[in-house]
Amino acid sequence: MEYLAAFIDIVLHLDKHLAMLVQQYGTWIYAILFAIIFSETGFVVTPFLPGDSLLFVAGALAALGGMDIGVLLAVLVVAAALGNMLNYQIGRFIGPRVFRWEDSLFFNKAALNKTEAFYEKHGGKTLVISRFLPLFRTFAPFVAGVGKMDYLRFSYFNLLGAALWVVSLTLAGYFFGNLPWVQQNLTVVILGIIVLSMIPMVIGWLQQRKA
Repeated sequence: MEYLAAFIDIVLHLDKHLAMLVQQYGTWIYAILFAIIFSETGFVVTPFLPGDSLLFVAGALAALGGMDIGVLLAVLVVAAALGNMLNYQIGRFIGPRVFRWEDSLFFNKAALNKTEAFYEKHGGKTLVISRFLPLFRTFAPFVAGVGKMDYLRFSYFNLLGAALWVVSLTLAGYFFGNLPWVQQNLTVVILGIIVLSMIPMVIGWLQQRKA
């Protein structure tokens, strides 16, 4: 419970923690952010890492001069794209036998099955759409690998999704994150980003229950 409380505190007060890291590590902050985004998108066991809110807060800190916005965008787009590529390769290596795995603390089989259904319906566009959906973002490239999606086609949608996700949320933080109202209510804004990103999954779950 102590670790969970600490993690929740980091997510809800991401601005303070990230600002402290910028002060402590200087340019190494780019490597830290790269590692977080790469891991959040690169491994099916790390969907709990901050994604959307981290991009927004990083953009806001860049606007204050803590980071160069151009370098930040480049680093995060590369991290998101490479993370998906790794996830895709892991999916290809493991193959269909992953669907026989049981739920565990580090593996969400229900999310995997829902992502597969979403992928079958939307095809390559899933890699773009899922970028804005927690859990789906982590499982989409993995499912593409399991299904042996053509690598060139995967790369196209992967790069497009990474660019749209990173640029939209980071620039939103850059331009709006330091408005007085947002600064005074940043915890509420971060919660709002998390809730908004979860709405499509909740709607899908309700529709499934109804069916």
